Amino acid sequence: MNNNLANIKKSIFFLNKNECVAIPTETVYGLAANAYSSKSVKKIYSLKKRPRNNPSIVHYSNLNQLKKDCEINKNFLILYKKFCPGPLTFVLKLKKKSRISRIVTNNKKTVAVRFPKNKLTQKLLKLLKYPLAAPSANISTKISPVSKDDVKEEFGNKIKFILDGGRSKIGLESTIISLVNKPRILRLGGIERTKINKVLNKNIKYDRTNKKITVPGQSKLHYSPGIPIKLNTLKPKNNEAFILIKKRKKSYKNYYYLSKTKNLKQAAKNLYKILRMVKNKNYKSIVVERIPNIGFGEVINERLKRASAK
Repeated sequence: MNNNLANIKKSIFFLNKNECVAIPTETVYGLAANAYSSKSVKKIYSLKKRPRNNPSIVHYSNLNQLKKDCEINKNFLILYKKFCPGPLTFVLKLKKKSRISRIVTNNKKTVAVRFPKNKLTQKLLKLLKYPLAAPSANISTKISPVSKDDVKEEFGNKIKFILDGGRSKIGLESTIISLVNKPRILRLGGIERTKINKVLNKNIKYDRTNKKITVPGQSKLHYSPGIPIKLNTLKPKNNEAFILIKKRKKSYKNYYYLSKTKNLKQAAKNLYKILRMVKNKNYKSIVVERIPNIGFGEVINERLKRASAK
């Protein structure tokens, strides 16, 4: 729905009745519900067919609201000041008196939180008396949605309302950093790891070692169009979709370009759009050329690796 107060109020009406609403963020669209209500959160997991061991991110309006639920620290305040609102998610310790549903956290003593930048969702959060649990608005393991049409394609009329905020500006999920004890990057995303390192003056690695799912985006199969994907390919077969990092002088109908000029940030923004487009054109498989493993290229490669998992 359009960007106006009436549609925000419609969203609030459904959310207050423990229903789920799709909301726009700068990363991807989220399937949102009252994070303090287990009844509401259960509907998210049911609609998404999401395993209960996969925690969800909680979205807040402001720092004062967050302090009711989480313990904050120096590293958090430094990163919050620099990057929030924006595509950075923090894993923090829960306060004992927190009202966050234990379904959101999978009964853990930590929770993933962020402050979305989308103006429409910011207005919504300011008018609510609770934060929103909001994993991506797609069926579990499938391609994340970056527009209202993507959400409709995933759920049809199974959700009560879609708040239309236009196409997501970043087009892939937030970076997740754990600030419990030693800082660790748990998911690559909308803010490059090098920028976080520079702000904290640390060399924080991407932690691939944890085999247990502790935050979103750690499932082996994720972001999948539902057809085989082969990476680092030089040439496609006739019946394969070929995804390339930049536009070629000579093009074919099965060629799909992530950017015009090898712009990795632009390529990351277009990744889910292209994967969904290829899926909807009924190709049986996808091949992808080698993508530089730096900056947003590192994020693209991580997404494609999970999307191609068997």
